[in-house]
Amino acid sequence: MENEKKIKTKQHSRAVIKAAILVLFIVAAIYVVRYTPVKDFLTLREMRRFLDASGFWAPLVFILIYTLGICLFVPGTLLAVLGAAIFGAYWGFVYVFTGAMLGATITFFIGRYLGRDFAASVIGDKLKKYDEAIERNGFATTLYLRLIYFPFTAMDFGMGLTRVRFWDYFWGTLLGIIVGTFVFTFFIGTIKEVWAGGDWGQLFSGKVFLSMGLFIFSLFIPKIIKKFKRD
Repeated sequence: MENEKKIKTKQHSRAVIKAAILVLFIVAAIYVVRYTPVKDFLTLREMRRFLDASGFWAPLVFILIYTLGICLFVPGTLLAVLGAAIFGAYWGFVYVFTGAMLGATITFFIGRYLGRDFAASVIGDKLKKYDEAIERNGFATTLYLRLIYFPFTAMDFGMGLTRVRFWDYFWGTLLGIIVGTFVFTFFIGTIKEVWAGGDWGQLFSGKVFLSMGLFIFSLFIPKIIKKFKRD
């Protein structure tokens, strides 16, 4: 009995320490991005200069930057704009989507490893029911939250604290962001191509109108999803 108590105390202490590390990581990440020269790097001019210097490895470097950016709470929208503006509509989508999935996966595991034990130890009976429900409906829950544009990194960490199965989370994330990511990068990439080409007549082309239409439609996806959910 005494040994079991010691083991539980040791496990709880370890969970508290890991949770404290997670909190410190999150605070440090937000501080680095907001209050250090890193924020000056997240501009089109500086990012393009850095990637041009990377030469052949520019796509891989951008994917790594995007992945790290997600872990550090850099807004995914900002990173997606940079990717589409630099690489264009189609390759921009490939690199942005790859970076988003890698960032979501790593952030999820950081939350799971550092915070799950502590979260489980403080969950009461009420919250335990929700935790179990998320485990049973992990894919649907993740997909729904992605479709209504729940804050990306916050959700990654948060889902790591729950009992959701990783593959439910992974596929829910993949299907939940693929359309929105394509629409956004296609829109930004198309505008960038017209701007770079200097042919302003292309602003009235079918491709531009299509990209604008898809972009505007994507803004209404959360409301559409919520309406269907209510019905």
